Amino acid sequence: MLAKEIYEQWQAATNLPDYLQDQLNTLGKDEKWIEDAFGQNINFGTAGMRGRLEPGTNRINLFTIGRVTEGWARLIDENGEEAKKRGVAISFDSRYHSREFAEHAARILGAHGIHVYLFDDLRPTPELSFAVRYLHTFAGINITASHNAKQYNGYKAYGEDGAQMAPEHANRLFAYAQKVKDIFSVKAAPVPQLRADGLLQLIGEDVDEAYLEHLKQVNIDTEMIKQNADKLKIIYTPLHGTGKMLYDRAFRQSGFDNIIPVPSQSIIDPEFPTTIKPNPEYRDVFKSGFKLADKVNANVIIATDPDADRMGAAVRKDNGDFQVLTGNQIATLMAYYLLVHLKESGKLDANYEIVTSVVSSALPFKIAKDFGIKTKHVLTGFKYIGEEVDRMNKAQDAKFLMGFEESYGYLFKPFARDKDAMQGALMFAEVASYYASKNMTVFDGLQEIWKKYGVAYEITKAIEMPGIGGQKKMAELMSRLRQEHLSEINGAKVVKIQDFEEQITTENGNSEALTGFPKSNVLKYFLDDETWVALRPSGTEPVIKAYVGVNRKDIETAEKAAEDYQDALSRLLK
Repeated sequence: MLAKEIYEQWQAATNLPDYLQDQLNTLGKDEKWIEDAFGQNINFGTAGMRGRLEPGTNRINLFTIGRVTEGWARLIDENGEEAKKRGVAISFDSRYHSREFAEHAARILGAHGIHVYLFDDLRPTPELSFAVRYLHTFAGINITASHNAKQYNGYKAYGEDGAQMAPEHANRLFAYAQKVKDIFSVKAAPVPQLRADGLLQLIGEDVDEAYLEHLKQVNIDTEMIKQNADKLKIIYTPLHGTGKMLYDRAFRQSGFDNIIPVPSQSIIDPEFPTTIKPNPEYRDVFKSGFKLADKVNANVIIATDPDADRMGAAVRKDNGDFQVLTGNQIATLMAYYLLVHLKESGKLDANYEIVTSVVSSALPFKIAKDFGIKTKHVLTGFKYIGEEVDRMNKAQDAKFLMGFEESYGYLFKPFARDKDAMQGALMFAEVASYYASKNMTVFDGLQEIWKKYGVAYEITKAIEMPGIGGQKKMAELMSRLRQEHLSEINGAKVVKIQDFEEQITTENGNSEALTGFPKSNVLKYFLDDETWVALRPSGTEPVIKAYVGVNRKDIETAEKAAEDYQDALSRLLK
């Protein structure tokens, strides 16, 4: 069916909320918008689905949320009464319509006789992951667009292990959703009926207390924290989101009393008025924190994104300015601290393992090798880190120390199986306490690591390819690159290529199987100047992610080299 015909069906629908009807009337004046909004069904990618809050089959709205949830319900139906009784846990963030979408999903599942545990208010994404495991539900749903701008919302699907669904399961769910032909007639039971029938149960403080109790396990040297935490003042910002719900209790129970919130960014607000995009990788989000830090003489700022799965930080340098750390730098600091502590306390074990994605920094692995512990690369997506945790638990051949992704995601204790900004914030606060005990700043500590292991610097850029033709253009670019077999990038010779889609490694003209990974549309290049470059089309956004990691003698040279490589990639992908 043509986009225009589907648009006309939406125009004729009698159950559109007023806000959607108004948007349809206004945006529908643009033929290009109609083609983009109705030309396809919204993609279900590596982290569920994410899109603009607008009418259309290629957008996030009450009806696309309803379609995928009806698909979920039918899939659960086929798994029988036990699956329906175990049910689904549902959480939501601070964005526009998040509560509405979460309740709508609960009503659809309830109409199928599926038990639903619905959070009474917004909660961090990792708490939803924890809740799935804690309540032994069959699945989980999280309504969030994570760090995206205010115009977006999304839908994350979780399996019974508490991890986001792996591609094969996500594809199956997407197939069920596509069988829902009339998205305007999906049945949703009334909330009072579901409550009366015992199918809808509100959760909140009960799960909070259990999650907070598990968070007590994260910090490893409570005595050191007790002796040094009062030397610190830590500024914290939840960026108008879910981190506000638990941060104070989480920090205080772990011994960190000098936590000062950024007032303007501690207001739950779907407009995210203090920043264009509430992503802790951007310096812009720390501006309010900088002012407060200068006022109260604080040296550390911690930020969590609106659904509190990503954690970023800024630390004061010797000249008084703040350095916003990359996700890789934060992971490097935490990995080094963990290993130093284990060694000094006589607890270092060669079976410890650090797990990260193929597009994250190599420096923590270099450090791990120096301390004699194991390392493991997995594909992008914290579900793969969760799978490795499950594997090592079953095989009993390794002990999980930490998992991280360059995109500001960290995990230390796998009671959650998604990246957990609450865990990350607690560990980073402990790292700051450790350096305070040595009369050093965190930035001093990072320089100490660089002096010992060399300077590694990585940057990621999202090269946008918007519109309904964006996915096609990305596919064509990746196909062209596979055919060309690049021999040089920015003047440096390519010495090895890993193709995770074709599952081939090519080196010195010879090819061999790339094993140990599921298929994924990723190309990674290794260059003769110790630089690595990777390209990965996003599964939820119309962008190709370009990753660059360089090794240089100092940070200034490294930053310049990384930017030069990113410029070269931008030209290459035009």
